[in-house]
Order: sequence, then structure tokens, then C-alpha cells
Amino acid sequence: MPNENEEIVQSAPPKSRWADLYLKEDWWAIWLGLFIVLAAYFAFASGSSFIKAISINPGALKWDNIGQVFAHLGANAPQYIMQYLFWLVFFSISTAIMGVKPSRFIPSFTLLYIFSIVIFAIGGWKYAQYFNLEPPLVALVLGLIIANVFPIPSWLDDGFRVEYYIKTGIVLLGATFPIILIISAGPVAITQATIISVITCLTIFFVGTKYFKLDKRFATILGMGGAICGVSAAMAGASAVGAKKEHLYSTVTLVVIAALIMIIVLPFVSKALGLPAGVAGAWIGTSEFADAAGFAAAVSYGHMVGNESAALHAFTLMKVIGRDIWIGIWSFIFALIACLKWEKEECGVAPSPMEIWWRFPKFVIGFFVASIIMTIITSGYSSAEFTKNVSPNLIAPISSLRTWTFIFCFASIGLTTRFKELKSVGWAATAAFSIGVLVNVFLGWFMSTQVFYGFWSALK
Repeated sequence: MPNENEEIVQSAPPKSRWADLYLKEDWWAIWLGLFIVLAAYFAFASGSSFIKAISINPGALKWDNIGQVFAHLGANAPQYIMQYLFWLVFFSISTAIMGVKPSRFIPSFTLLYIFSIVIFAIGGWKYAQYFNLEPPLVALVLGLIIANVFPIPSWLDDGFRVEYYIKTGIVLLGATFPIILIISAGPVAITQATIISVITCLTIFFVGTKYFKLDKRFATILGMGGAICGVSAAMAGASAVGAKKEHLYSTVTLVVIAALIMIIVLPFVSKALGLPAGVAGAWIGTSEFADAAGFAAAVSYGHMVGNESAALHAFTLMKVIGRDIWIGIWSFIFALIACLKWEKEECGVAPSPMEIWWRFPKFVIGFFVASIIMTIITSGYSSAEFTKNVSPNLIAPISSLRTWTFIFCFASIGLTTRFKELKSVGWAATAAFSIGVLVNVFLGWFMSTQVFYGFWSALK
């Protein structure tokens, strides 16, 4: 049994160090993402076809005979092998430096890569769209079935690195996101996200403490998890206020269950309501807690309505720009409250303002840098040149590699979610969190479809 001290999440978070530059996934996601962006540009500028060649995927096939899939894979085997080696080398080296044994990572990632090809192939089936077999949902559902029906060794989880893959994808997303759009949309996204986050977090906190008599720290991480950024926010909040680990596990369980439900529900409800892709993307961005789950839902809806770009752009503005950047600030505020009000006698020292930086999701920096780089690169081309040359030879390969990272992530979510391992959560916490979720979803719908409808519906 753990002793009392071990049951408390450390209230003093580790300070940023230079070693974080090679020991943290956030920074490796930046290095890999920017490397791909710059490599794509130099290949484009020099006339090399290497990046374009390794960006291949079978999702574009419109096959109605499985033999066509095998014919495609056979004809393009060298490209798939090069791509596999590209991912394997970079991910193996980076995870090894971060402490993951290559003997575990390599077989796990190899299985994940093969699984991802199967998912792309299913998405390329001629009738896939008719049956809503969108690759993100296929990856998630198949992963859940495999993980919960068949005995998968737990060591394989070393290659199913959900956060690493999605953070890399977000950095690559920045390369297809003009910085001008971010600047113009930022105020709307931050305004909407702030209003909803504050109301949702306070709702969960006050309902949890006043009516369900939850511990204040427990109610805090429930509120942060439901209002800001799911698991990441809950972990940051637990560290900031010194919550019990069992409370953190319960919050993570609730976040995962709610995120999985909304991956399925939100796209279909958006479709039933006939929402434009941008509006649905903004709603998903304010309703989904987890980046990966939200991306899955936004991409799925984008495929449903044939406008992935608008759904993804709106979601990213809301989730990454509007909500994720507040993790550090919220952690700092709650750390102040915990130290100065809840346990002043025990703590006695106010948290450092540097906690905002320690908790800041660093991969967001990579998103902005990639956006700035690509905006500068493409600013010298006319609209006709961009459409004819830049888009297919520079932007499209980056987008395809981004899609690979998303599928790695979605498949990893499914393959690492084992329902029997989810801890039981008390009814009081479930009730408080559920009320917050309902408030969050309704406010997200109201702000996206009523207050800022004109802005989100015009997003491309």
C-alpha cells in the first residue's frame, strides 16, 4: 500500500530545464514537426520528390475489390517502406532518449503502422463514406475492440504514444494554417473559450462542493478537466493544488469516458442539425476535452460534409488557441488559491508566476512557428501559382504526413483504452462532472451557432 505522501500529487511541479528540450514529448513534437516542414520546403524548392513520395497513403483509393488495395501496396512498396523507416527512425531515437526501450517501441510501432495502413485502406473503400467509416472513427473503434477483446501485452503501450503523435500532428497543422487567420480569429476563439471555460469550471466546482460535498481539490481538477483540456489539465491542476492521486484517476476516467462518447455523438448530432463545417468544428472544440478525441470528431465531421479543412481549422482555433493555452494560467490561479486560502498554514509560500510557463503546452509554440514559416514561404506566390504548384507539391505532402500522425494517435487511443482497468468513480463526482459537461456542450452549441455563427460558418 502506498503511504500517505505517495497518494498526493506533488504540489511543486518540476521546473523547466534545458534538458526538457530533449526529454519532453512537447519539444520532440516541435523538432519533428518543424523538421518535416523545412524538409518539405527544401525538397519543393530543389525539385526533389522525396517528401512527396513518403507522404503516400491508401486513403485516396476508391476501391471496390480488395485486390486493388494489394495491387496499390505492391506497386508502391518502396514508398511505404521509406515512409515506415522515416517514422521508425525518428520516433525510435526520440523515445529512446526519453527512456523507452527500443526493444519494446519498435515492434509496437511496427504493429501500429500496419494497423494504420489497414485503417487508411478501409477509409478508401468505395462505400466507406456511405457507412460513415471515416478513418478516425475506424481507428478508434477497431482499436477499442482489439484492446478489449484480445489480450494485448501491456508493454506494447510503449509504442501507442497518444500525446506524442497528436502534438506532432498539431505542429504540422500549423504549416497549413496561415498566421493571418490565427491573428484574425484569435480574439473570437479566446473570447468564446474563456466564457465557456470559466462558466463550466465554476459550475463543476460549486455544484461539486456545495451540493455533492466533494473535496475542494477534487472539485478543482474535475472542473479543470471538464472545462479546459481534459487529462492534461486535470494532471496540471492536481499537481498545482496537491490533489490525491485517487481523485486524479477518477477525473481521468470521467474525462476519457466522456471524450469517447462525444467522439461518436457530436459529429452525428452536428450532421443532423445541418451545421456548416466551421460551426461544427467550433462546437466540437468547445465541447471535447481531449485534443486527440476532438481532432477525431472534427475530422470525422469534416469528412461527412466534404469540408475537412474548415472543421479542422475551427476546432484548432477553439481548442488549441482558445483553450489549451490557458492550462498554465488556470494552474497558477488554483495553486494560488490552494496555497493562500486552503492550506496557508501548511504552504506559507505563494507559487511562482513561472508556473504559467512550466504548465504551458510547449507544442503550441511549434504550431505558431510552423504557421509563420509557411506563411512567409508562400507569401511570394500568386493565387494561381499556389493552387497549381505550391498546394499539391508542398502543402499536400505535409497534410498527408499530418494525417498519418493523427491516425497513429486515434489508433493508439483505442488500443490503450481497456474498460476493465477504468477505476470506479463515485456517483457524486460523476454527477457533478456530468452537469458540467451538459453546461459545456450547451454553451458551446449556443456560442457557435448563435453568437459567433457568422464568423465560424465563413471559415474555410
